[in-house]
Amino acid sequence: MGNVGNVWAVVAIALVAVATFSLGYRGSRHASTTQDFLVARRTVRSRRNAAAVSGEYLSAASFLGVAGLVLKDGVDALWYPIGFTAGYLALMLFVAAPLRRSGAYTLPDFVEARLSSRPLRRVSTAFVLVIGVLYLVPQMQGAGLTLGMVLHTPGWVGALLVAVIVVVNVFGGGMRAITVVQAFQYWLKLFAISTPVFVMCAVFIGSGGTHGGESRGLAEPLPPTFSAPTSIDVTTPVTLRVVEPVWLSAEGRVDGGSARGPVFWGPGTHEVDADTKLMFPGGAPVPSVAGTPSTNAEWLTPTGGGTSDLWTTYSLIFALFLGTMGLPHVLVRFYTNRDGKSARRTTLHVLLLLGLFYLFPMIMGLLSRLYVPELLVTGKTDAAVLALPGKFLSGTLGEILGAVTAAGAFAAFLSTSSGLLVSVAGVLSTDILKGRVRDFRYAAALAGAVPVVIAVFVRPNDISMSIGMTFAVAASTFCPVLVLGIWWRKLTPAGAGVGMTTGGLCVLGALVATTVSGYTGNWAPWYLQQPALITVPIAFFTMILVSKATQRSVPADVNRFRLRMHAPDPLGFIRDRDVARFGTAEERARLAEGRHRR
Repeated sequence: MGNVGNVWAVVAIALVAVATFSLGYRGSRHASTTQDFLVARRTVRSRRNAAAVSGEYLSAASFLGVAGLVLKDGVDALWYPIGFTAGYLALMLFVAAPLRRSGAYTLPDFVEARLSSRPLRRVSTAFVLVIGVLYLVPQMQGAGLTLGMVLHTPGWVGALLVAVIVVVNVFGGGMRAITVVQAFQYWLKLFAISTPVFVMCAVFIGSGGTHGGESRGLAEPLPPTFSAPTSIDVTTPVTLRVVEPVWLSAEGRVDGGSARGPVFWGPGTHEVDADTKLMFPGGAPVPSVAGTPSTNAEWLTPTGGGTSDLWTTYSLIFALFLGTMGLPHVLVRFYTNRDGKSARRTTLHVLLLLGLFYLFPMIMGLLSRLYVPELLVTGKTDAAVLALPGKFLSGTLGEILGAVTAAGAFAAFLSTSSGLLVSVAGVLSTDILKGRVRDFRYAAALAGAVPVVIAVFVRPNDISMSIGMTFAVAASTFCPVLVLGIWWRKLTPAGAGVGMTTGGLCVLGALVATTVSGYTGNWAPWYLQQPALITVPIAFFTMILVSKATQRSVPADVNRFRLRMHAPDPLGFIRDRDVARFGTAEERARLAEGRHRR
């Protein structure tokens, strides 16, 4: 993106930041009580809450990662948007309404209320913090990627900017402030992803598929080709697969030797070291990172049936479908509904909003295969959404569309990070600190700082793949607790605690192994890259077996609590636990200027 493009993008990102601050300020003017900061006084209407849930949920993985995975992996990547959306179906059917009727105000609060165990609440708090940090790190890395493409800044600049904006907004009014912000940012993201797609599709179809001076299509079984002479800077070591012979020019180290000038690559794999510059002539076939489809025929064909490919696909589906109902920052939004019926209606609206949004990243991925295939050489395909408009359309229109997508990406980082920060800060302030408004603000500052540090020092991976592991943690910890806690009377504190700990540690062990392996020779087994097919059943079976062995510790009030969760709303069994702990919003508002806030 040139200097003029940078100006457009900077203006667009600045407008998003200003709008976020303004809406956050308006939403925080009447936020003075703990209920305002945690659950927005439980007065958010279904449609607004659905837009806020969708805005929060559509993270960097959705805005950048899905298109990048479609560009790189083809039809196999379509499971990501399907899984991201389908998870809300399970949430609507099994969790949304009973969870709201429970009267809890955080996920650890639900666990304590259902199982009458303070130690189990602390275990839940630990996993909320783990999930929150794991989910926040890719948002920060995505912000660094976006700002780096626009302004050529180091990755930490974008991460720090997002953290500052989000922390300031959350400081002002917690959940009450970010609800309006997140609802607005859903529609902004939908506009930012759909407008470029409509314009590019109109141009592509209007040109008969010849936009750019040649006939383009994905039906040819050959690899994609460079439409013009292309220079690529390789910043990390990469192994490339070549299926057709290609001449190129290289400066750096290639295949273990120094290169400075013309290089011939025959079919096979070739090693390229970091800090190497590759220059391809126009019309040359595009090499791709080893392990990804090299030809369009492979790209359009579902996984060939190999054990590792099938495992990865089904384990991913499993994690996404069940992990959604275990994400603390998603579940906390359902506490803001008035009752169980409103929570279920919110989930239905979310399904519609997400289904509409995910149409557009998939189209972006298809067009990126034609117009920005150079991203396949480095494997950094998360940049496809940002790079495509300027490459597809030259001149001011391309720059403006590129600025729009950059603004949408920035909104994605802000909205998701806001929800995560409120979730983590709410748990820290109520379970570790004393639950005052001041404690919430301290917790928000801490929760915003830690992921920035991690994002700077941990090597970025595919954003959607990183978040896929976070879903595996959620599916292996909170999903079993919620499903069994809501629908099985015999769950015990010991069963829930051992099951959560076992499932969570298994996923975290797989995450550590694959991360270390990436730095030390890729020695980790393939099934650890997506471990949910192992860890989720282990968590469920462990909870059931330990609960059966400890039936004497079933909480005495289990029947009363289950009646509250499953009784129809008009019967009036809902008892909000935040009111019991912190008092009513009106009582707290009358004391807003008192010493309890300081």
